[in-house]
Amino acid sequence: MLNSIQSPVGPATADSAPHPFSQQPHFPFSEEFKIRLWAGLTFALLWFLKVTTRKCYIGTDDLFARWERGEQVILAFWHSRIVLMRFGYRGQKACIMNSIHRDGEIITRVLKRFGIAAVRGSSSRGWVSGLKGLIEAYRLGYDLIVVPDGPRGPYQQAKSGVLQLARATGAPVYPTTYSAAWHIRIGSWDRLMIPFPFSRVVYVVGSPISVPAETTPAQLEQKRQELEKRLRTITGQADTYFKHS
Repeated sequence: MLNSIQSPVGPATADSAPHPFSQQPHFPFSEEFKIRLWAGLTFALLWFLKVTTRKCYIGTDDLFARWERGEQVILAFWHSRIVLMRFGYRGQKACIMNSIHRDGEIITRVLKRFGIAAVRGSSSRGWVSGLKGLIEAYRLGYDLIVVPDGPRGPYQQAKSGVLQLARATGAPVYPTTYSAAWHIRIGSWDRLMIPFPFSRVVYVVGSPISVPAETTPAQLEQKRQELEKRLRTITGQADTYFKHS
């Protein structure tokens, strides 16, 4: 199924695939009203968190240096850390894959207002089209953002899709996370972390994982396990940071 997209991608041309952000779902009026309402409220909340939280960074030197050189990367983080990850991003432009249903559309519209593009699809629905959309976004110069345990888990278990993207694009995968000194955890499958305003926040970046085009399925599984391990390690590091500071 993915054989046609396992080779490193080249630059975009006039004959490239359709623009990856062109698919716009349509909703009934009542659903559209709810989407706009929740998107507006969510944007306002995130903007307030952006301007009131105090941020610091660990392990970011290599990643930030790549961005200064204009290099593209893939960022991977757990679903539980999705709330503030946008505000640790220092690249030029990025793209994420969101699901097609109403909640995914709310997230897509909020992220767009914060400068993050989105393609539609998920690991449970429209995965292949979403994967191809991300690869096309990479051709257009976007960094890629992947939530390897989304959209519905299992909790902190990485799926292989992000590594398939790395093999197809040649981009390194950087495990990333954050934690907050003051926060609540939602009783959802992902134990979503929501920081409080004026909290201190730490962003942590792990060492990158490269996936050559000739990587075998067995090697891909090894790298998936390594990504999962690194994400769990840096997430634990972030969560204990404020206990020692």
